[in-house]
Amino acid sequence: MTVDLEARQQENLTKPRAEHLILLNPVSWNTFNQLLEELGEKRGQRFAYDCGILEIMSPLGVHENNNRFIDDLIRAIADELGLNLKKFGSLTLRIDRTKQGVEPDSCYYIANEPQVRSKQQIDLTVDPPPDLILEIDITSGSLDKFPIYSNLGIPEIWRYDGDRLAVFVLNPESRQYEPVNHSPTFPFLSLEQVPLLIERSLAIGETAALKEFRQWLRANR
Repeated sequence: MTVDLEARQQENLTKPRAEHLILLNPVSWNTFNQLLEELGEKRGQRFAYDCGILEIMSPLGVHENNNRFIDDLIRAIADELGLNLKKFGSLTLRIDRTKQGVEPDSCYYIANEPQVRSKQQIDLTVDPPPDLILEIDITSGSLDKFPIYSNLGIPEIWRYDGDRLAVFVLNPESRQYEPVNHSPTFPFLSLEQVPLLIERSLAIGETAALKEFRQWLRANR
């Protein structure tokens, strides 16, 4: 069965069209891996797979603009704080034992950066998972990726829905994600600040907004 979620997206008239989503069900684990192999890394779509359901997400302008700008903010923070940051973008993360896979909008190694510093390929059987995941999720009804990230052991997730940034941390006992008021990685950063910075970038330009943000970091870190 194929469910096109574009119609659901149109129901939310308060948000711009940001992603085109298609769900395919059922899809075997072998078929999912074959698709990844045949299509390769040079594709615009991002895949997520869980319990026989395959989500294919094609990001549109709003999605990618928000993703890239928040990515720039994270890079600016790391730069101003002198943190080594390893970025892997939409890295394909797969778990063979649970037959799950996901491609985040952006992912980062920070605490575990020394362990993967020299690597350009990640093997989750020997390498740690990313420390931070960024998800732009403006379209309602997309596949719940939190169970996949939980099984991967991702400690922190940022999710931006077009209006607000929410941060979730993994509870090691319950293996569930819990919302928090501040990012454990960057506790000085107000979550309300990120949407305001995005709006600022639309008003004065991204370069100017990033310059202002760097000046703020130097004064408040």
